[in-house]
Amino acid sequence: MMIGKKIQIQKIEDYRGNLSVIEKEILPFEFKRVYYLYDVPAGAERGGHAHIEQKEFLVALSGSFEVVLNNVKEQETVVLNKPFEGVLIDKGIWRELKNFSSGAVCLVIASDVFKEEDYIRDFDDYKNYLRSFNGKL
Repeated sequence: MMIGKKIQIQKIEDYRGNLSVIEKEILPFEFKRVYYLYDVPAGAERGGHAHIEQKEFLVALSGSFEVVLNNVKEQETVVLNKPFEGVLIDKGIWRELKNFSSGAVCLVIASDVFKEEDYIRDFDDYKNYLRSFNGKL
């Protein structure tokens, strides 16, 4: 079973350069926030949290990085390295972003605006949160 779902983004090829578009039909949620990570120092990690309600879609616009997804029962690593492919992360999934290549840019499309109360930032708290639902979100 996959924790994250890879989604292909339409790639329109042109001799002048390729174009990919993310519109509301591509993602299974209405997005309210778009942000991107860049200039991540060698060896640094991002993420290290889960969201209670928010869903996210991550794309490597440039370079590559790994997305480690964990739901306590299983863990998977998704390598993102194509600007026309991303990974959908549902609510309640722990994520860590690692091994950023030089010049990597990570685009994040989120289902909601920033709300600190939606974050679970400690893995033990995350495990306790899941136990309160008997592992079912």
